[in-house]
Amino acid sequence: MRKTPYNILLVDDDPFILVGIRKELESEGYAVSTADSGESAVDFLQKNNGAIDLVITDLIMGNVDGIGVLETSKQLHPECMVMILTGYGELSSAIAAIRLGADDYMLKPGSPEERCFRIKELINKFELKKKLKIYENILPICCACKRIRDDAGTERGEGHWISVEQFFNEKSKIQVTSTYCPVCFEKEMEKFNKG
Repeated sequence: MRKTPYNILLVDDDPFILVGIRKELESEGYAVSTADSGESAVDFLQKNNGAIDLVITDLIMGNVDGIGVLETSKQLHPECMVMILTGYGELSSAIAAIRLGADDYMLKPGSPEERCFRIKELINKFELKKKLKIYENILPICCACKRIRDDAGTERGEGHWISVEQFFNEKSKIQVTSTYCPVCFEKEMEKFNKG
């Protein structure tokens, strides 16, 4: 994780929630900005594009609700994580928000421990998304099968997928050998001995 604090934008039209959760998050080491309406959150996001790592927003507010804040966040900075805070009766709306790209939702008021846990999980996802973005720009590797997309001679993203071994052999003339790490070796030996 990085040394500087993560930047969180907390959005709620209830001043007690803004003050309470802000103090809680700052005590955890986060840099917290607040907005008391969806409109002011959208304005803040537009002026500080890319500066916010996580938006925690109330769902039901005035003219611009949590969905509007979510959409603006994702349009301006797709890697930004968004958590929707919602009352019990608004659960179906929170699920709809997940379908629109929200990364998590939490019922209000919620416990500080649960909120802290969920925020840490979102920050971990944020870091992973950033790393994946960096890796995609360097060398596109499938997360599941580990094959590499070879875009040589084609439009970016249009290349064919080949094995790591084939890629290294064709591109760098490095011969890749297959072997087992110690953990996998032990697993294979256990299978062999059982069979």
